Amino acid sequence: MNKCNYCNEEHKNNNVGCGNSGDFNSGNRNSGYRNSGYRNSGNRNSGYRNSGDYNSGDRNSGDRNSGDYNSGDYNSGDRNSGWFNTDEPKMRMFNRETDITYSEFMNGKIVYPNLKICAWVNNEDLPEDEQTTDTKNMDGKLKTLTYKEAWKEYWSRASEEDKEWFKNLPNFDAEIFEEITGINVEQDLDLKGQEVEVKIGGKTYKAVIK
Repeated sequence: MNKCNYCNEEHKNNNVGCGNSGDFNSGNRNSGYRNSGYRNSGNRNSGYRNSGDYNSGDRNSGDRNSGDYNSGDYNSGDRNSGWFNTDEPKMRMFNRETDITYSEFMNGKIVYPNLKICAWVNNEDLPEDEQTTDTKNMDGKLKTLTYKEAWKEYWSRASEEDKEWFKNLPNFDAEIFEEITGINVEQDLDLKGQEVEVKIGGKTYKAVIK
């Protein structure tokens, strides 16, 4: 039993730290061995949140990195997937290299799509084979969406400003975007100012899209 310098409790497995499932750790919440940092699942790390081994940097899935977020090995730079790099590589988008790094990109405005894994679908919008007595009584059902269905649902409520943000990404390629998301931006209609009919509780209302 060893007394922990963090919580002053005694721990088993030759650990001087809290919440370790591995052995010989001096940090906290490590599942690997001989880690002096925190939350490592790899071995012999002095950094934090590494799944690789022998890292002095943080959040590496590769091995022997002194930089951060590396999936490759022996890197002192950040976010490298190769070996022996001292700098941060340019970011790839839409299958081509851009002229900015990931860190530079993250310093600007970022739009995170709020993709819903589940969404309420009105009965009239369900395929016929999914329409049942229950869905008719409830006027729809909560449905688990596929990845592309989630994008479609998000895109239907995204602001024009957010849509333009995606379209203006470096190297934007409409075909690749559609392949990944299912969204055809070239057919994306601007419905602003258009009058539509909305059915709520069995009654039909007219509304203008703002």
